[in-house]
Amino acid sequence: MTENDNRPEDWDGIPPPPMSHSSLCPVFLVLGWVCVGLGFIGAFLPGLPTTVFLIIALWAFSKSSDRLRWWLWTHPRFGATLRAWHVHRVIPPPAKAAAVVMMMISVAVVAASSSSWPVPTILAAILMPIAVWIVTRRSAPPSETSSLAGQEIR
Repeated sequence: MTENDNRPEDWDGIPPPPMSHSSLCPVFLVLGWVCVGLGFIGAFLPGLPTTVFLIIALWAFSKSSDRLRWWLWTHPRFGATLRAWHVHRVIPPPAKAAAVVMMMISVAVVAASSSSWPVPTILAAILMPIAVWIVTRRSAPPSETSSLAGQEIR
């Protein structure tokens, strides 16, 4: 019996990439823990993202520790969001709104505290495409009926 035989039903059949056994495993392990720490801080500190750091941690743990990858994948608070991103590339509407609002606040603060216009303009030019990208991601996983509607019947 392999480890993959006892996956929960919500695993969606698509696990993160398999763990690699290389000399970089300790680096990926440290990166994963740093991102978990930043994600934990972001859960309580407004303006610091949580999910982005946990997505990076999931990727890093998939390269270094199957046990920690599994821990994040099945985490009661963050697991569903990580799986939704990994499987369907979904960003929930509240997360989209929070990200865009925080970007707008960042540009406003920089503009208010800057004595010249190039810095806020460059910041806005960088954040605008990121905001557009975030807003254009799916807000919910596709339903089975809508995913079947696009398939060709043979």
